[in-house]
Amino acid sequence: MFDDDLLRYSRHILLNEIGVEGQTLFGQARALIIGAGGLGSPVALYLSSAGVGHITVVDHDTVDITNLQRQIAHTQDRVGQPKVNSLRTAMGQLNSQVQVRAIQARADATLLATLVAEADVVLDCCDNFATRHAINAACVAQRKPLVSGAAIRFDGQVCVYDPRDTASPCYACVFAPDETLEETRCATMGVFAPLVGIIGTLQAAEALKLMGRIGQTLTGRLLMLDGRSMSFTEVRIGRNPACPVCGAATSA
Repeated sequence: MFDDDLLRYSRHILLNEIGVEGQTLFGQARALIIGAGGLGSPVALYLSSAGVGHITVVDHDTVDITNLQRQIAHTQDRVGQPKVNSLRTAMGQLNSQVQVRAIQARADATLLATLVAEADVVLDCCDNFATRHAINAACVAQRKPLVSGAAIRFDGQVCVYDPRDTASPCYACVFAPDETLEETRCATMGVFAPLVGIIGTLQAAEALKLMGRIGQTLTGRLLMLDGRSMSFTEVRIGRNPACPVCGAATSA
């Protein structure tokens, strides 16, 4: 670690739980962020500012003026640009040392199989169940920890699903892939702007804890936020032995 690094990350290094060793782990880590919108913006900015060495961002969409109410990494002058390019610009302005790979594509099973295998931590910042389940399946298959977040209206949630932990459920244990769930999109339902920042920041914190082997993560705990009353509720969740994703993997 160079002198400039010691200065840049000094407030992390002062923490006993992180120190030089933990900050070095951040610098060596590879994070995969699926979604460059409301959740992906704070996730990417905080992972960049914290010095995560390699970050891949995947999103197929372009910046729209309606995004600017909450997607804080994007700016008016970048409306019309691919979100991944806009996000990479914002990340580079924060920390030019971070290696950012921007992939403008839909996160399908084929792409995820390759990208998840390369990552140390995967962050689900997308907005639809099909992609969430595809991300989860890839993480279970590759035994990679998944930090999942969601936000709509005034309600948010975050959880860590870690296939390396035999007691940890996967996303499909909690939200069965064969359930008929109504998609709730902010384009039709609305979303409180700071809510995505709160949930995204929590996701970034959990990812850094996983990378730096710090404290206790939200593995097996679903943390839910009611933004109207600003109250958190924690629900403990366990692995479903009959889960079609991790249950089958466990018994194989």
